[in-house]
Amino acid sequence: MTAHLEVAEGVGTIRLDRPPMNALDIATQDRLKELASEATRRDDVRAVVIYGGEKVFAAGADIKEMQAMDHAAMIARSGALQESFTAVARIPKPVVAAVNGYALGGGCELALCADFRIAADNVKLGQPEILLGLIPGAGGTQRLARLVGPSKAKDLIFTGRQVKAEEALAIGLVDRVVPAAEVYEQAHAWAARLAQGPAIALRAAKESIDAGLETDIDTGLAIERTWFAGLFATEDRQRGMRSFVEEGPGKAKFV
Repeated sequence: MTAHLEVAEGVGTIRLDRPPMNALDIATQDRLKELASEATRRDDVRAVVIYGGEKVFAAGADIKEMQAMDHAAMIARSGALQESFTAVARIPKPVVAAVNGYALGGGCELALCADFRIAADNVKLGQPEILLGLIPGAGGTQRLARLVGPSKAKDLIFTGRQVKAEEALAIGLVDRVVPAAEVYEQAHAWAARLAQGPAIALRAAKESIDAGLETDIDTGLAIERTWFAGLFATEDRQRGMRSFVEEGPGKAKFV
């Protein structure tokens, strides 16, 4: 398998395993979609880490495979390509990318599908598709612009240049920079902490934010209002409020 799912402490790790550079060929793309669906379904997975290993996150698409494809073949494939990444982005649980080494092209696009990105101090990210006469095709033009703003996204996409850790942190492309040896440990710790939280409320928060970004503020407020009121039907809400009143904040045990 080019990727697999490991579960520990409520955290499911989607581990890319296609050495040496975790090139995202069609088989790996399809496998990512399968694993995202599995992580979504499984009750023992309450948060997710996406990880490429100690040396590299993912250096992009399999260029040799793509070179053999013509216009008609890519028309047929491009929808499935985007769907595999969107499946990761829509996992209704907290998702963190643990990014070591290179995250370029499809690798950067995969990291963009996470809610939070923890990067190694040796990381290099970018969307170099323009250097091939292409543009990002797995969500890069959309998710990158929403994350860092259209001007900075155009800078990165128009030039195809690589961004090192310091700049990536400064522009908001990653959320935390740590020593390379600590990337997975810190990502897993972040996910494990959230795995102890109220699962339905976390889903509500994620869907409210993500869906709200795609619409006007009145519609976004309606999405928030619906989720907010609905959470009053959950046992976690009862536990959270009771614990707050009786014990103080931050001590509730959620189910």
